[in-house]
Amino acid sequence: MLSLEDDLDVIAETASGQAALEVIRELAPDVAIVDVNLPDINGHEIARRVRREGWPTRVILLTAYDDISQQRQALAEGAAAYCSKEVSPAWLVEVIRQVSSGQYVVGSRVMDEAERMAWLDDGEVMNPLSPREMDVLRLLTRGKSNKEIAQALGISEQTVKNHVTAILRKLDLEDRTQAAVYALKHGWVRPA
Repeated sequence: MLSLEDDLDVIAETASGQAALEVIRELAPDVAIVDVNLPDINGHEIARRVRREGWPTRVILLTAYDDISQQRQALAEGAAAYCSKEVSPAWLVEVIRQVSSGQYVVGSRVMDEAERMAWLDDGEVMNPLSPREMDVLRLLTRGKSNKEIAQALGISEQTVKNHVTAILRKLDLEDRTQAAVYALKHGWVRPA
């Protein structure tokens, strides 16, 4: 559908988060449309890495989990747009054009940088987890013990315990099971 638009060129497609990051680093597209729920690295993490690494690519996240807290989190993390997967083709094309011109889009709302900042300030943005906390959360969600997580990540078991404590505190949850359910429900981790 996008290739039918005269002013849009589809330069790559990938099936995983790691491949998406490699394409962004290699080709530096103006816009990347990224599914929140990708294998290996999810869309939120891609948006964070693109921003942290200073790539000019503007990220549009597509999701099945379209609620206000997720919208705010996405834009706070570095995404330029957050759209439901049920977005119409015509509106998706418009979102791409708006994002390419420097705007931000959430649902049907188009904002400039000042409006985005005001919108984020109006709501409570969840403090996003660090990349290492996300690594721990992914493995925790797969049922790994602290010892197994420590071995997989090359860190001490006590460091894993510290990360789990921080995750539970940041997400205001009581236990590992709640953290796993929360991560799956919000599309942060793909089911194994």
